[in-house]
Amino acid sequence: MSMAKEFSKGIIKDQPVLRLLLGLCPALGVTGTATNGFGMGMAATFVLLCASIVISLLRSVIPKSVRVPCFIVIIATFVTIVDMTMNAFLPELHDALGIFIPLIVVNCLILGRAEAFFSRNPLHTSIADALGMGAGFALALTILGAIREILGAGTIFGVVITPEAFEPFGVFATPPGAFIGLGFMLAGMNYISKKLKLD
Repeated sequence: MSMAKEFSKGIIKDQPVLRLLLGLCPALGVTGTATNGFGMGMAATFVLLCASIVISLLRSVIPKSVRVPCFIVIIATFVTIVDMTMNAFLPELHDALGIFIPLIVVNCLILGRAEAFFSRNPLHTSIADALGMGAGFALALTILGAIREILGAGTIFGVVITPEAFEPFGVFATPPGAFIGLGFMLAGMNYISKKLKLD
């Protein structure tokens, strides 16, 4: 499979949130705004990319009997880097994402790709896969955050875009709003999948 196909499959065909239903915990927990969704998506993409490089390079060295603990240590290292960097340079975003940053360590998307792909493929295809999956994850979280922010507050990335007469739908600013928004996105993705015959 070419690098372009490896990358693009994470956007539509194997979209992590909307097709594989991976990483739903942060998708539902931090997408109150588009900024939070984008921030979490970028953090996860960084961890995916760095983990893909290290795991792919060490795949022939790591013993099979301890591969999962090794993957967790590698992933945790990069999550710690992300956590400390965001705390230093983006403290407001760091506070908004809270516990969900450390929980990237056990994100099923990242652990799943480490086990199923990075540990079995060469560096260049692992990087393409990581970037594609990360981009798909970030895209889904940003769109869900944008939907919730627009309908729940009338803003997007903190900028007011609705007329003064607009009355926000308060439910979208609450946890149930995440489920409602994700449900509509899943329905839309199912429709697109049937039209493109992805199944």
